[in-house]
Amino acid sequence: MLKIIIQDPHYLNPFNERARDLRIQNKPLWLIQRDVLAPYIDQELELSLGEPFPNIEQPCLAYRDNLYFDSAFIKAFLVAAKRINGPCRAAFSANDSAFREHALPLSTSYTLQDDLYLADLWYYPHGIVDDCEPVIIDMMAHEVGSYHVPPFISFGRQDLIFQVPIRSMLAIDSWVHVFVADVVFGLFKRGLRFEEQLKRDPLYKLRILSKALYEGKQVLECSELVKVGRNCTIDPRAVIHGPTTIGDNVTINAGAIIENCIIGDNINISQDCQLMLSVVGDGSFLPFRASLFMSTFMENSMVAQNTCLQMCVVGRNSFIGAGSTFTDFNLLPTPIHARDGNDVLKVANRPILGGCVGHNCRLGSGMIIFPARTIESDVVLLASRERRVIEKDVPYEESDHHHLPYAGLHTRLYPRNGYGEFQSWNFVQENVTSNFEDTR
Repeated sequence: MLKIIIQDPHYLNPFNERARDLRIQNKPLWLIQRDVLAPYIDQELELSLGEPFPNIEQPCLAYRDNLYFDSAFIKAFLVAAKRINGPCRAAFSANDSAFREHALPLSTSYTLQDDLYLADLWYYPHGIVDDCEPVIIDMMAHEVGSYHVPPFISFGRQDLIFQVPIRSMLAIDSWVHVFVADVVFGLFKRGLRFEEQLKRDPLYKLRILSKALYEGKQVLECSELVKVGRNCTIDPRAVIHGPTTIGDNVTINAGAIIENCIIGDNINISQDCQLMLSVVGDGSFLPFRASLFMSTFMENSMVAQNTCLQMCVVGRNSFIGAGSTFTDFNLLPTPIHARDGNDVLKVANRPILGGCVGHNCRLGSGMIIFPARTIESDVVLLASRERRVIEKDVPYEESDHHHLPYAGLHTRLYPRNGYGEFQSWNFVQENVTSNFEDTR
């Protein structure tokens, strides 16, 4: 079958990069798409957004390249489409709780048709035609509770719960969708699938119990649930609970606590670090007492000691200084806003949400970042009397390095879409005082 990839040129704020190049569950999104579709595909074709489909008379699957989907969703879609034996387009009902609560807010990629939301995923069994029949795919959501939110800060929602799907699909239109894909549709889903398999498969439960008894470990610590790669050094005083995957060449020191995480390759996790429901990208470094809760670290980033991130997303090659805190709820019961796919502030539909740091950023020690604030790629922030608390989004023009004598040493690697590959230092100097609209 032919695969048609529709290129989405939109650059996500604050990364200034296309969704397909961002890492989801420690893999580039384009690679996840390729791996999921590999059993069905033998040819591929890429088209620009808006470019008409060529005249094709063979079976094909078309999708926009900002979509995250898993194998269970694609299998369900193709089974339903082949049953119809006609051109189909994936659709969601507004009653699907996982879609309504997590995929729809802040999105700009879905097309509303009557009471259905159409995704940019098509199947043509006999070649390209104009009309497609919507095929509703149930994501089979399960309500998973997290913790009780005090009513004086909950904005009417006293329980922080997640609608976790068995089948996952969402368009990555906002940095919040990266958090959803990694945590809710990723790590939570993996844990839910594990629990469901335990319920329906007694032999699987027996295999896990036998492995735990043989290894002399608790059930959640046995090798059936904690997958460790090659050449790893793990201190016996570290506590690791599954489902967790650990890559190659990883060092985990004494006192570290890891629960239901994805740990990439070539990572160093120092003493007394705490990681829960988080994704740590290849080459990252966590010094002692760093804490990640429901957060994503892309490759080659570092968070220094005594720093806490909750429900955050950090891009690649970024540094966050010691003693920094990313707050995750408003002290007053007001809704949290985040930027959608059109870079417009809208309600994020989350009572609690951390912040987002782009690629190639440098944050000094002791910073406090308010909920859902973003720091654009290539920004340098120095803790000072004037700016220690980040209460609004920080664009590149407001980076502190512009005022330093050696500013040219920090190259801008991720300009906004349309600015070209790199911006010269002279260009930045000429435009650093330009107005930057912010509706906060």
